[in-house]
Amino acid sequence: MKKVKLTTLIFIALILGLFVGWQFPHFAQRMHVLAEVFLRMVKMIIAPLLFATLIIGIAGHDDAKGLGRLGVKTIVYFEIVTTFALIIGLIVANLVRPGEAMDNIGAQTTGLTQITQMVSYTQHGSFGQMLLSIFPTSIVQSMAEGNLLQIVVFSIFFALAIRAVGSKAKPVVDILNSVASIMFKFTEYVMWFAPIGIFGAIAYTIGCNGITILRNYAKIIGSLYFALFVFVIFVLSIACFIVKISFKDLIKALQAPALLAFTTASSEAALPKAMEIMEKFGVPKTIVGFVMPTGYTFNLDGSTLYLAMAVIFSTQIAGIHLSIEEQLVIMFALMFTSKGIAGVPRVSLIVLAGTLTSFNIPILGVAILLGIDQILDMGRTTVNLIGNCVATVVIARWERQFDYRKMKKFIKSLDSVEKELVEAK
Repeated sequence: MKKVKLTTLIFIALILGLFVGWQFPHFAQRMHVLAEVFLRMVKMIIAPLLFATLIIGIAGHDDAKGLGRLGVKTIVYFEIVTTFALIIGLIVANLVRPGEAMDNIGAQTTGLTQITQMVSYTQHGSFGQMLLSIFPTSIVQSMAEGNLLQIVVFSIFFALAIRAVGSKAKPVVDILNSVASIMFKFTEYVMWFAPIGIFGAIAYTIGCNGITILRNYAKIIGSLYFALFVFVIFVLSIACFIVKISFKDLIKALQAPALLAFTTASSEAALPKAMEIMEKFGVPKTIVGFVMPTGYTFNLDGSTLYLAMAVIFSTQIAGIHLSIEEQLVIMFALMFTSKGIAGVPRVSLIVLAGTLTSFNIPILGVAILLGIDQILDMGRTTVNLIGNCVATVVIARWERQFDYRKMKKFIKSLDSVEKELVEAK
């Protein structure tokens, strides 16, 4: 209920911001401070949140070790699908180029663009220099500067060391578990300021550029949903085809949780119902219980695709041209930075801000995307849900444990319910 209430407030703030920016442009131009405050609040939670959750995700995840072969297969599948999501996002962003229509905003020197003064883009001379820049000399400095990649590298080595030490490291793991819990609650508090930040961002943007900028926003939204559609059709449906499962039947079964995920933009709200349905669909409970929760750490397909597009969008706004080599390095980095903080509201916004900062790219794109993030989040959250459900089916077939008779029985029951509803009307 809290999530639905926050979603309602966000949409109210979005509509109010559009109206104020349109009817009172001079007043709206002073609202940029609200967006800047919210973005600063987002930036301040990045380092401790990522540090704690990523270490717990690696060091505290005993399931993959205990389930052995199933864990390895699951992670391999996740990484393959995530790679396809990144590639599709990268290709669509470079072909459609949604940020070029807004490059005039990047040339402004007031308002929201003040946040870009926090960082300035620095062209890396070579792949070697870019690779060197992700290894920290001081984790304290990395956290102070908000360098997400350096924090990730340190966290991975720290987590591996914890696993190697074993039971002696349990007090540290307990502390980090507590820190992660605290940061989740901290993030929840920060996200209640999202409606205020969204109001400021959209009001300022409309006030400075006029109502016609909505066409640019429509292009961004259309680009993402097109890319998500391509991913679902050419990756998820083909994955089902390979394992000989009807993708159409799977979508029919997932109608209720998918609609819940779309309307609330919350994976957590839809997860229990989705897990229940996948068991009825023919996937063993043990596989559902392992793959679905693990997927919400390692397999955020929609969010990963969005991040690839959002990074390129942000460089286009700033008038920055990235070579293919630089884009691939950033995509490789996103494979790691997008892991470990699932379940956090506006997680993609947090990862995007940190990734841009890590590569010294102005975060103006975050401010612009903030105004429509709820609409974007609805699409990517739904694809996250469908992607993880497809993963349970693929892994069950891979393990030769999928129950076709159970699936046919469940689909038949759904058809009967639909028929009764039609007759009732």
